[in-house]
Amino acid sequence: MSDFSVQTLLNTATVTVRDVCCAGHCRHQSAEECAGATELVFPYRGVYARHLGRDQAIAEANQVLFFNAGESYRVSHPVMGGDASLSLFISKPVLRELAPKPLLREGNRLAFRRQRLRIDPRTQALVALLRHGLRQGIAQPLEAESVALTLVQRALGPRTSHASDAGIAPQRLADRVKLVLASDLSRRWTLGEIAAEVGGSPVYLTQIFRKVEGIPLYRYQLRLRLARALELLPQYDDLTALGLELGFSGHSHFSAAFREAYGRSPSEFRQAAMAH
Repeated sequence: MSDFSVQTLLNTATVTVRDVCCAGHCRHQSAEECAGATELVFPYRGVYARHLGRDQAIAEANQVLFFNAGESYRVSHPVMGGDASLSLFISKPVLRELAPKPLLREGNRLAFRRQRLRIDPRTQALVALLRHGLRQGIAQPLEAESVALTLVQRALGPRTSHASDAGIAPQRLADRVKLVLASDLSRRWTLGEIAAEVGGSPVYLTQIFRKVEGIPLYRYQLRLRLARALELLPQYDDLTALGLELGFSGHSHFSAAFREAYGRSPSEFRQAAMAH
């Protein structure tokens, strides 16, 4: 059985949406791969590292990654457990209209300057709604296209995304923190435990992480947990059990955090994801 699977969920002249899953058995860098098209990739489960020259991006549910057509890269899996992403190909004229010019390289070739952006919780919710709607066959093409374009617009928006301007060393430290958090989403980490895992003092760690990602470390972890909930909600009737599994202290804690992030309760989101 292949470690890699791709399922096309939508294919129109404007948008192609694919669900991409990888078992992630190989922890070392893969052989060099080449992107066949310029795509926006939204990880929603697990974590992997994408290596583009000297640049590295940790792909997890708080990020959108940009794959430029013809650009070579390698992938590794520092944390076992595999990963899954929703990949969006947008037609070139539409993507040029949606993408702010500062994010694109100059010239006729459509390509992004950066490898990644951090996305906000509402963008995560759009990823989940699009994926659930298409997988369950309840989203018609016109609706799915509209949600996909809204998703791209929000993921690229200056008010709803964050681009790091930190140097390589701070970025690598923040990356190590992300891998620690992703290794066990339900664990109630302390700053001291994380600092012991990655090296450095708790104070320095919190300062650097906020500089790189633009939000506090604890909030970053919370968003990873909630993004996992977005994926799992349609599978759970017992929301208390889901909250406890993800490290929340109880149903009220889980529900309050979910509502604050996404503007609706877990049960309301599940209802929206399962039916019109």
